[in-house]
Amino acid sequence: MAEDLAVKKHGRRPTISLLIWLRLARIVQSLDQLASEHLRTWGLSSAQFDVLVQVGMAEGLTQQDLAEVLLVTKGNVCQLLDRMERDELIRRIPAGRSNRLFLTSGGRKLFDEAVPAHEATMDTLFAFMPAADRSQLVALLRRLSHSLKERKARGDTP
Repeated sequence: MAEDLAVKKHGRRPTISLLIWLRLARIVQSLDQLASEHLRTWGLSSAQFDVLVQVGMAEGLTQQDLAEVLLVTKGNVCQLLDRMERDELIRRIPAGRSNRLFLTSGGRKLFDEAVPAHEATMDTLFAFMPAADRSQLVALLRRLSHSLKERKARGDTP
């Protein structure tokens, strides 16, 4: 409907790439809002949940490696980790030029409760989609992510 309005007003249809970007941006915004509301159940922000999942999956992860994989990149990673350490969810152990990150017992308990519950919420959200379509979507998103990382590494700008 909005696409038709754009054509009527300006006499040209946006490119499929622009329409894909707009649709993805809206979906991401909706998913982020839904996830944020759900994560409040455990008193977690999306950024804190991201750290909890990353460290929980790879105990001993370096702080530098964590910063490279975080979904939420707003703000200062050190401040985020300071807060989570103060809340006794993680602990940092010095290791050379970086710190290695581990979950505390409280962090492990929260990981064991929050991650399965959040996975169940996401599974419910995507239940309309057959498993084969979900696998295909994951593969497509992986390729898109890889392409974006390559462009960034090359310093490509639009």
